[in-house]
Amino acid sequence: MSLIRKKMEAAGVSEVAIRAFEHNVGQLNSGARMMISEGEIRAVESLPHLDRLEVGERSEAADRALLKSVVLIKLNGGLGTGMGLQKAKSLLEVRDGMNFLDLTVRQILALRDRTGVPPRFLLMNSFSTSDDTRGHLLRYPELGRPESLEFLQSKAPKLDAKSHEPVVWQTDPDHEWCPPGHGDLYPSILGSGKLDELLNAGVRYAFVSNSDNLGATLDLDLLSYFATSDAPFLMEVTARTAADRKGGHLAVDANSGGLLLRESAQCPAEDSDSFQDINRHRYFNTNNLWIRLDALHPAGNRHGCRDLLLQGSHGDRGVAGPFRTGENHGRSADAPIRRLRRHGRLPSGASSGSQRRSTRRETRSGGIQTGRST
Repeated sequence: MSLIRKKMEAAGVSEVAIRAFEHNVGQLNSGARMMISEGEIRAVESLPHLDRLEVGERSEAADRALLKSVVLIKLNGGLGTGMGLQKAKSLLEVRDGMNFLDLTVRQILALRDRTGVPPRFLLMNSFSTSDDTRGHLLRYPELGRPESLEFLQSKAPKLDAKSHEPVVWQTDPDHEWCPPGHGDLYPSILGSGKLDELLNAGVRYAFVSNSDNLGATLDLDLLSYFATSDAPFLMEVTARTAADRKGGHLAVDANSGGLLLRESAQCPAEDSDSFQDINRHRYFNTNNLWIRLDALHPAGNRHGCRDLLLQGSHGDRGVAGPFRTGENHGRSADAPIRRLRRHGRLPSGASSGSQRRSTRRETRSGGIQTGRST
């Protein structure tokens, strides 16, 4: 048994998360080439646009049925240290004494009041954010018990840069660990038992977004489109601006023809200018993700999700989301969707039809283009 596995098992980390971390360390030790050069990709020429989706007319009963089949998941594992906060970033005050979490809860309660359906809501917390977040949620008993609203990211041992073995910090063992990041969503939702719990309750879809993204409200048109597409995964994207030059961009794999997401750390130095060319690589990942939960389950997936559970958020080569997109899985074919960025009032509840969302700058989308307007 490796020292890494021994340490993680002793700390109670799930088997799925251990295998995912072991896979990543194996990639590091093998010297596998993880860079994605400009010669290996093509620019994305066009994507479906949210405002031009053909979703047809739906009854209120159909909308209620859709809402009962979806869970809203907020990724809440990060601390707001860059903003002077030593607790969850979602607890940073936004306006009038309210923080991101307060405003998100208001959006959810407004959606419940408007539709008559209490939407399922989960937070993926980390060991650094769980206590503060659960304490804050006590203010909202109508949501349920705070412990029922979370599942935890795993934790990863810090490794020595030379030996790649776990480090020891005798004076403060907590410093021997770090949160693995938002890509841990997939092994964590499985390893925590939440995936089985949701599927057994008839929940088939998840809408995932960052906890500090107030523009990521649940769009019934987009949910309907995704539900009828038979696609296992959809990412919302939006147009890059000069401020996004160093952020990850969507591209086409020149070999497979599928979509991939290339981050700056995966770009060779000689391709830096092309990476930052926002006219060539026009689409920016918003991290608003739609996922078919049954496709995540090892017993029932037919979309090649096994590698995702091993590899984390982007697979071996930066594939946009958990499913390699060279295969066609129905009408949307895993393609990103563009969502409009609008600025103005803070949103409350779901948007449908011509009513679109107001978003923060960090709004990220994938699979469908979400444009930008001011």
